[in-house]
Amino acid sequence: MEAAFIDQLRRFATHPAARGLNDDAAVLRLGSTQLVLTHDMLVEGVHFLPSDPPETVAWKLLAVNLSDLAAKGAKPLGALLGFTLGDADWDRRFAQGLSRACAHFACPLLGGDTVSVPIASSRVFALTALGEASGPVPSRAGAVSGDTLYVTGTIGDAGVGLTMAQGDGVPIASLLSAYQQPVPQGVAGLVLAPIVTAMMDVSDGLLIDAQRLAEASGCAISLNLDAVPLSPALAARNGTARDARLDAATAGDDYQLLFTANLPLPALTCRVSEIGIVSAGRGLTLFDNDGAVRLPARLGWLHGAM
Repeated sequence: MEAAFIDQLRRFATHPAARGLNDDAAVLRLGSTQLVLTHDMLVEGVHFLPSDPPETVAWKLLAVNLSDLAAKGAKPLGALLGFTLGDADWDRRFAQGLSRACAHFACPLLGGDTVSVPIASSRVFALTALGEASGPVPSRAGAVSGDTLYVTGTIGDAGVGLTMAQGDGVPIASLLSAYQQPVPQGVAGLVLAPIVTAMMDVSDGLLIDAQRLAEASGCAISLNLDAVPLSPALAARNGTARDARLDAATAGDDYQLLFTANLPLPALTCRVSEIGIVSAGRGLTLFDNDGAVRLPARLGWLHGAM
C-alpha cells in the first residue's frame, strides 16, 4: 500500500530536489546553499502509545526528523510543527518537551500550524525539519561492489523499550529511553558525509533499511547477523542467539546511521560496527557464524503491510 502510493507520487515529483522520492530527504540547491528538507509524522497507536508521556512524544517527533538530516550530513536550521489540539494539560506538557528538545538539538521552532480534530480521534503530529549541508549530501544510492557496510550505535533497544512500555517485564531505563527519546547521530553524520558512498538512517528496521539501500544502489548486500551490535542491556535481557539478533534487526525505531564506505573511517564519538559487504548483484542476504540465514518474512516496519 505504502510503496504503491509513493509510486503514484513519483509520476509528478520530478523536481531534482525530490531525488525521485527514493531518499530520506529533499535537497534543494539555492545558489551555493544546499537546503535539506525532511518531513515525518507520528500517529498515536502507530508510532507512540497513548500512555507515553507527552514530553517524550515531542522529543521523538523532532528527533526522528533530525535523524534524516543526520543521514544527509546536514546541520539543523529550524523546524515547522503540525499539531492536533486536544487535552490542554497534555498539550502544555508536549510544548514543554518540544522546547527542551529544540534547545538540546539547537533546532529552533520557526512556525507551523494547529488544527482541532473530533473528540476521541487519534493524535497526529507532523514536523518539517530544515537543514543545511556544506559538503556532499549522500543518498541511499551510491554503494558499489567492494564497499563495506557499517552501522552506528546499537540495534534493537527501542524495540524492546516499546514492549516494556506496553507492560512486558520490568522497565530498563536505557531501553525505554531508546524507544521514547531516541538520539539522532547528527555529529557522526557531519563527519561521515564526505567519505561515505551511501547513507541513510535506520528507522523501520535494520534489515528492511539495508534492503532499501541495496535496491537504491543496484547492488547486493550480505549482512553478518553476528556482527549486528547489541547493547549490554538488550543482550542481558534477550541473549545474543540468532533469534534475538533477528528480533533486534527487524524491530525499528533505532535512528542510527547505516552507511557504506571504501575508505578508512575518521574518528567518531559514537560506536561504529562493520556488519556486511557490498557486492555485484541484487538484494539482501544474511549469514552468521553457522552459515547462511534465511530472511525472515518480515524485515521491518512497512505502512499498510498486511
